[in-house]
Amino acid sequence: MPEMPEVQALAMFLATRLRGVSITRVDLAAISALKTFDPPLEAIRGSVVRDVTRHGKFVDISLFSPDEDLHVVFHLAKAGWLRFAEQISPTIIKPGKTPIALRVVFSDDSGFDLTEAGTKKSLAVYVVRDAQVVPGISTLGPDPLADDFTRESFADILRGRRTQIKGVLRDQSLIGGIGNAYSDEILHAARLSPYASAAALSDDDITTLYTAMKDTLRHAIEHASGKPPAELKDAKRAGFAVHARTGHPCPVCGVTVRSVYFADRSLEYCPTCQTGGKILADRRRSRLLK
Repeated sequence: MPEMPEVQALAMFLATRLRGVSITRVDLAAISALKTFDPPLEAIRGSVVRDVTRHGKFVDISLFSPDEDLHVVFHLAKAGWLRFAEQISPTIIKPGKTPIALRVVFSDDSGFDLTEAGTKKSLAVYVVRDAQVVPGISTLGPDPLADDFTRESFADILRGRRTQIKGVLRDQSLIGGIGNAYSDEILHAARLSPYASAAALSDDDITTLYTAMKDTLRHAIEHASGKPPAELKDAKRAGFAVHARTGHPCPVCGVTVRSVYFADRSLEYCPTCQTGGKILADRRRSRLLK
């Protein structure tokens, strides 16, 4: 799943490339992907791209038109992605015959496709007058890289919360933008077990975790910035220390990275760096990652 660093890089790329161009065509191939009906999708034709920004894991394309300003907001979910082309194909996409869910074409003949692999379809597209009405944005927690998200702000979120810290980092209503992959990386950098209780963290642990969160996300954004969408997935994987590296040596201590598997995903950690050598139980029925 694309997380904050990739979504930020994607928004920056689209903003640089699309500001000032207008939408000439929009083709919806997966009706289930469109979550709104008023304004209709057709209303964005002729609109000019004002800016592209990010809210958590959501991309927000802000549009200007003489009639009314609109926003196209999308969330790529677990298996979605954006494919950008300097010259988009003129072929009309056929519903159900392609992984493409939505195609948007611009006045300079460029465009992008929103695609989704697999059978579980979760990609979501919204056409709204105000991005804050999108359910996932209206309930979004603070951005962890915002200037006003201080160490004390973070401590307030953790205080008295008996949830495992892995789940806290991934909870979008508490902190916006961090997912499964970067929560693994942050906890490894902080040398904390993913099963540690948020409420049990010491003041030093909180400071260490806060710093690791900021540093990990900033480094990932710097690494992703300037890359076109086609390169972002590989760039993300190349930067991992533990996530998706089960069986490989930890880059810090050399011990083999371990996994805990769940129904549809896993977490990765280093036993030496994070759990004092303890191998975590494979809690396949845990609700941690749901």
